[in-house]
Amino acid sequence: MDLPAAPPLTCPPRPISPNPVVAWALTEGWEIATPEALTAGLGNCLIAAGIRLFRLRVLIRTLHPQYLGASYLWQRGSDAIETLLPQHSIVQEERFIKSPYAALFEGAGAIRRRLEGPAAALDYPVLLDLKEQGGTDYVAMPLRFSDGRISALTVASDQPGGFGSAELERLDEALPMLAHLYELHTLRLSATAILDTYLGPQTGEQVLKGLIRRGDGEEIHAVIWFCDLRGSTALAETLPRRDYLAILNAFFDAMAGAIVEQQGEVLSFIGDGALAIFPVAGARGPCEDCPQHQAVAARALEAALDAIGRIDALNMERAAAGLPSLGFGIALHLGDVMYGNIGTSKRLAFTVIGSATNEAARIEGLCRTLGRPLLFAAAFAGLVRTGAAGDRLISLGRHALRGISQPMEIFTLT
Repeated sequence: MDLPAAPPLTCPPRPISPNPVVAWALTEGWEIATPEALTAGLGNCLIAAGIRLFRLRVLIRTLHPQYLGASYLWQRGSDAIETLLPQHSIVQEERFIKSPYAALFEGAGAIRRRLEGPAAALDYPVLLDLKEQGGTDYVAMPLRFSDGRISALTVASDQPGGFGSAELERLDEALPMLAHLYELHTLRLSATAILDTYLGPQTGEQVLKGLIRRGDGEEIHAVIWFCDLRGSTALAETLPRRDYLAILNAFFDAMAGAIVEQQGEVLSFIGDGALAIFPVAGARGPCEDCPQHQAVAARALEAALDAIGRIDALNMERAAAGLPSLGFGIALHLGDVMYGNIGTSKRLAFTVIGSATNEAARIEGLCRTLGRPLLFAAAFAGLVRTGAAGDRLISLGRHALRGISQPMEIFTLT
């Protein structure tokens, strides 16, 4: 006997949450890709949810060597987001110390200030500005992240009487979910900042794209930069550690600053030296007549001349203080290199390897011998011969390089 088919199990549709702000955070907010877009969407969501604000600011704290975090400002009537990156030093400034953020970061709960009527309290300077803009009510709320760090969300109303209790309850109920969303964006920002700082922006992007296994990488054609500070061993032995580190940092500021300004990528600091590249996108092998090769070589040479100028300026300051000049060498070379992960299974470095890298290091070693701050081999010289510095190009003859089978012709600029 055939039994009748059982009816399908169905559940009547129901909203994710009766709170429209929570529902938005769990659906649309979850799919937003940037904190700027999240803040714009949140501002419009709050308006649609009946929370009568004219201004929303979110300050999230990130892990960054320069910046305390990122601040996103939304104002009613515009989806344009004003983004600020306050530096760590702001916590010592009076404008921060006398702001609601300082109190929130120290563990205070929500802060509310009426901006009109007999209950008005304008004890933070920012409240005076908001009152001048027509503000009637201000609330600052902590966004508590899972690691214990506190960020902040502030809203301001320009409606008579300010926010109603139901409006603030609706927003307060959504805070944990909003904190979770902003924390996810913060983790992404922090990861990018850390990778940019320790690997460089181009290399960090490769890692974020998934090139994280040993052997991952690609062969690229690039100008290779190798530089070194002269006499650093003696400096380390004779100077207090703090003074020696200050010299190293000043040297690297000059070198890396010039490299980055010309779109180069600093791959690593090796003791008192640095390795960098200027990739020639999509190219393989030298080509003296290739405009792309020539443009990259011109940028690398401009960076080297800029770095020399920066060290010259630093040495003038040192001379005025009665201190000895800093010596250095820079080598520029051109070749194919493997750009990717090397190391052990548990400890990797994303760098360049290959004969061209070794040759660049050997060429830099000749700077001291030949008494020149800048050297390069024939492949690079051919690319700059027709450029602005071509008439300054001179050959220093052929020289044997340690570990290199054939002598190489070395060039410099007059």
